[in-house]
Amino acid sequence: MGIVDACRLTGRSRATHHRRLHPKPPTPKRPRPAPVTALSATERAAVLALMNQPEYAELPPAQIYARELDEGRYHCSERTMYRILKEAGQDGERRR
Repeated sequence: MGIVDACRLTGRSRATHHRRLHPKPPTPKRPRPAPVTALSATERAAVLALMNQPEYAELPPAQIYARELDEGRYHCSERTMYRILKEAGQDGERRR
């Protein structure tokens, strides 16, 4: 019995049969390049210092972000603030 007849009997396509017989070798994972707009280490440290100031120390990043925008200052996105806190190990409860 040939491949065509066997595939027809089992309901499997010939392309699937040949792909399973000769799979492609896995491609090595390449590291993603850093985005052009990524914050530098000094900018990240400045945002962390901002979030640790006494008036902001007990607030979540969403409120810090909103208050800074109200003052006309934009440092980074709200999500980036959460990422910076997580990297610093401060992503838990911020209240006393």
